[in-house]
Amino acid sequence: MSASLSDAALSQHIETLMVEQNPRGMQHLYAKQLTGTYLRAAKYLYKAQGTVLIGTGFAVNNTFETDGPVGAIALYKVLEKLGKQPILVTGNPLYSALKNDFNCFELPINSIDNAHTFSIKALAQLKPDCVLSIERPGLNEHQRYYNMRGIDISEHCGCFDFFVTEAPCPTIAIGDGGNEIGMGNLAQHMQALNIIPCLTPCDELLLADVSNWAAYGLIAFLSRWHNTDLLADIEPLNILHYLSERGSVDGVTHKNELTEDGLHAMHGQQLITRLRQLGGFTTENEV
Repeated sequence: MSASLSDAALSQHIETLMVEQNPRGMQHLYAKQLTGTYLRAAKYLYKAQGTVLIGTGFAVNNTFETDGPVGAIALYKVLEKLGKQPILVTGNPLYSALKNDFNCFELPINSIDNAHTFSIKALAQLKPDCVLSIERPGLNEHQRYYNMRGIDISEHCGCFDFFVTEAPCPTIAIGDGGNEIGMGNLAQHMQALNIIPCLTPCDELLLADVSNWAAYGLIAFLSRWHNTDLLADIEPLNILHYLSERGSVDGVTHKNELTEDGLHAMHGQQLITRLRQLGGFTTENEV
């Protein structure tokens, strides 16, 4: 049964599952990585005793996209359940949308020079055991932020890059296209992708077809090590409803709809089902 898989084998299954659809060439980048990315990243979260910073929020049309916050919220709730202290780090308008329901830290829109000083002070104040970025825009070679269409969106972006590069603790970053924080780990391999790559590195980079989904891969390991089916209560559609009511848009279609990167929520739900099966918490007949 799947539960008999070793941690290393489970990680490899998860890694290939995450880039199975390959809409933006993540299979090409995954081939350049050492296997075990999800296992190593999940260990960072498992070992974190206190604060875990979760940076998220990608600016689209003066609001925020659904990819990133869905996975961030799912991971936040799981970490909270496990007795850790997650904090969502994001800028407006996402910060204002979430602050009443979650422990949030506001990321200001400021110059890169100011952002570096701000980040160091914030890290000293928050004292994280782990810093995770999920679908945050990352700085390119010109210290600017660009979206997947090649448009400069710097004036709409707070800087989370230095939270990652200056962190005194392990760092994890999640991306699905090449312009997100963490993709600096593989920047030299992006010539084949139609993207202006981010150069900001991290300790462990997780690739996925949709960044939200990588959060579920991490939760699969936390479920295994805590012998608890932590994925059972996660319903992406419910989180999408919550975000839609607060003004989110799909990052691909730019519409306020219950989708992530142009895909219906059922894709994320189906992936959760497969992860639960891989972990041995369910069989095909039970879901």
